[in-house]
Amino acid sequence: MLPRGDSYAQIAARFSWNVPQHYNIGVDVCDRWADGSGRLALLHRHADGRTDRYSFDLLKRLSNRLANLLQARGVTSGDRVAVLLPQTPETAIAHIATFKLGAISVPLFTLFGEEALRYRLADSGAWALVTNAAGLEKVAALRADLPELRLLLCTDGPGEGGALDLHGALASASDSFTPRATAANDPAIIIYTSGTTGPPKGALHAHRVLLGHLPGVEMPQELFPHPGDRFWTPADWAWIGGLFDVLLPSLHHGVPVVAHRMARFDPEEAFALLAEQEIRNVFMPPTALKMMRGVSRPQDRWDYRLRSMGSGGETLGTELLDWTQATFGINANEFYGQTECNLIVSNCSAILPLKPGSMGRPVFGHRVAVVSDEGEELPAGDVGTIAVHRPDPVMFLGYWNRPDATAEKFLGDWMLTGDQGYADVEGYFHFVGRDDDVITSAGYRIGPGEVEDCLLKHPAVSLAAVVGVPDTLRTERVKAFIVPAAGHRADSALAQEIKDFVKQRLAAHEYPREVAFVDSLPMTATGKIMRRELRARG
Repeated sequence: MLPRGDSYAQIAARFSWNVPQHYNIGVDVCDRWADGSGRLALLHRHADGRTDRYSFDLLKRLSNRLANLLQARGVTSGDRVAVLLPQTPETAIAHIATFKLGAISVPLFTLFGEEALRYRLADSGAWALVTNAAGLEKVAALRADLPELRLLLCTDGPGEGGALDLHGALASASDSFTPRATAANDPAIIIYTSGTTGPPKGALHAHRVLLGHLPGVEMPQELFPHPGDRFWTPADWAWIGGLFDVLLPSLHHGVPVVAHRMARFDPEEAFALLAEQEIRNVFMPPTALKMMRGVSRPQDRWDYRLRSMGSGGETLGTELLDWTQATFGINANEFYGQTECNLIVSNCSAILPLKPGSMGRPVFGHRVAVVSDEGEELPAGDVGTIAVHRPDPVMFLGYWNRPDATAEKFLGDWMLTGDQGYADVEGYFHFVGRDDDVITSAGYRIGPGEVEDCLLKHPAVSLAAVVGVPDTLRTERVKAFIVPAAGHRADSALAQEIKDFVKQRLAAHEYPREVAFVDSLPMTATGKIMRRELRARG
């Protein structure tokens, strides 16, 4: 997607969108590479160490069979097909088949409980579900509440509720299928996202969303792809970060993807996997990097050779950037986006000097600005709402069955991210916090990211999260929740030491006036700190 160039300005001057009138994600990421050459698409690394290899030719045959199976069972264009699976080849096959059919896929996270699944399956009106035995067990108890769910396909064999054996059914289906000639603006996928209030909303995206993602994948991955690239992420493919930041863009470029999802992220296993599978490119959430930072002497223990690393979801600070450079010999390029409009700001050390604390500059093709409450673009340095101008190929079509919420997301032609930030004089964007994460203390507006980055520099701090709690004098005071590093005693003396550490290194008004030591921090499934929950603790 990106033209070649030696600088950000040069590439920006040469860039233009190429979104055809008709476009189908399934054909793009699979069929166009299935030329009989056996080109490698997926490597499925099992928990027991086995690795299965899937070519694009095999993906095409299997996705054609599944599209035929779904069609024979009554699924048609516009119907919703839910996918409740971890990082496995069947996950990719289910999405590709759904796209080819012109239906709408609904990725679901395997760690969702019954209530979360009930809401999403009911709200989307899912017609079919592709899952495994664990997912089937959860959904079996919900069938009475899901009258529109007619077809269950299980990767582990037939099961209760009339679930069919997916692999058995595919064995008798035809390899031949003519994909639907979808328009680029036709609906393709619903990805549920939780806002600050109310139930989760389904962000409905068109087929063009993949093309819209490509520049934002290529930038943080150092002008991806290069010969020999191979991509992996610990992020689940049920989320936009795993699915559209890694899996589908890689397949679009004909780059192999490693499928391996740990039941619980193990930093030592992550290092070992990078070496074993010869992984060259990763999307690594900051929380995973923080956990990997605790591994002793990784360079001496594993022969990993990364070429590029992107990271997003939480702000990267100097500490993590320096550790990444020292540990991997590469820069971690932070990027920014959200489910409704993803990968719109990014770093790329090949063409941009990195600024610690900055998310980077606008990704080519996207008009991003910081706007006031009236929708006016603010000058450099002024804090406001980060916004994206429409039309934009990566922007969602709207919230599923929620025209009211869709309208609230826009101010004129600006899509409001709900995130506070500012742009500096060089055009770099800086994240301050969510609207409800920004701390107002004694007239100062304090972003939690900067304080957390400072806390992580203290040797006794393993993980940290900062929130504002009510204060009669200051409106809010800064409170830090800290997971202490091994070998450090969590007592009042350490708490005071940490307070002084931040006060000396950051600012007197930003240091945490209260420190609470905890065993763990509440995280979302994608590794983001749940600050709302911490604020509720007071």
